[in-house]
Amino acid sequence: MSPNGDGMPVVLTINAGSSSLKWALFRLEASPVRIATGRIERIGLPDALVNSIDVETGRSEQRTAQVADHAAALALLTDQLARSGRALTVQAIGHRVVHGGDRYGEPALVSPEMLVELQRLSPYDPEHMPAELGLIESLTERYPQVPQVVCFDTGFHRHLPAVARLLAIPRRYERMGVRRYGFHGLSYAYLMEELERVAGREAAHGRVILAHLGNGVSMAAVRDGIGIDTTMGFTPTAGLPMSSRSGDLDPGLFAYLAKTEGMTAEEFHDMVNARSGLLGVSETSSDLRDLLAREAEDERAAEAVALFCYQGKKCIGAYAAALGGLDQLVFSAGIGEHSPVVRERMCKGLDHLGIRLDPAQNEAGAAVISAADSPVVVRVIRTDEESQIARAVCRWLKLETGC
Repeated sequence: MSPNGDGMPVVLTINAGSSSLKWALFRLEASPVRIATGRIERIGLPDALVNSIDVETGRSEQRTAQVADHAAALALLTDQLARSGRALTVQAIGHRVVHGGDRYGEPALVSPEMLVELQRLSPYDPEHMPAELGLIESLTERYPQVPQVVCFDTGFHRHLPAVARLLAIPRRYERMGVRRYGFHGLSYAYLMEELERVAGREAAHGRVILAHLGNGVSMAAVRDGIGIDTTMGFTPTAGLPMSSRSGDLDPGLFAYLAKTEGMTAEEFHDMVNARSGLLGVSETSSDLRDLLAREAEDERAAEAVALFCYQGKKCIGAYAAALGGLDQLVFSAGIGEHSPVVRERMCKGLDHLGIRLDPAQNEAGAAVISAADSPVVVRVIRTDEESQIARAVCRWLKLETGC
């Protein structure tokens, strides 16, 4: 990470999941330009997948490796950067951190005080926070002179009205920070910026539902550019069914399972995060593509797909009510961007809300998939959390290059 030939500064973005690490390098010109990207998946499992792409040359590398934890993944990343031959100047490192609690919403420079607070918040999301904080600390040791900026997934939802934020439990817990926070905020912030870019300010400041349908699933209702509700809650487990997360459940279920099966809090946590959702209902796969391929002959797969689409449809209807109508519906993330079947099933029967799809455009995954006479414009927008991190870091740096 020494200066390259022309001294052009870059930002390194880090986006850690529970068993993955996505990274990207952006050259800081008038706006961040991606020059390299990669991901390490199946961390902690045999034969982790290591992928990288040099965007400028198109050269790619795919291999398997033994990656025991996120520290090992980071070692692979820094080795990849060293072997790339770019000798790039890293101006700053940007991180996605899932939870900012009540204190942190806007992108902020890493400080000892922040790390103490984020360690306190770590139990809020034990699947993500410990790994994310470990990466920040490791990079601080490796590159002590390089500033690190944290972008919070909860930040987009920091203006939720009280009626959407409060949980119906004793108020003392709200004073302790127990409330609806919402997640996928970096994705939503990017989608709103893209919506304004492609459709104009009026569209982005109308009544918008954003559907982030990926391995994690959530929706957000946005009015006047501000989030007014979202499906995920105190943790990312809440809301809609996901690949292996349950989404919302009857809170009495834990007491029932504790009495009938002796289930502990840790076992319940593991069940609702790692063994539920599409995986739990289908008993075969957490991947919607697998389930769609099997639904004709496997009733469990068919029911898992039907549950996923039904709950999504219900949420669209509920958020249209919360918004007082609907102008724009945006599908995004892996399923939202690539599954015309899911988009069609979630929108089917919502004509009374003004949602009518164009079957050919939907099948093609066009930018606009609604019919020409549809009162609601239905869009597909590819999300890009890494670009959003780079944009946020660029704004924070206030570089003379134009960022």
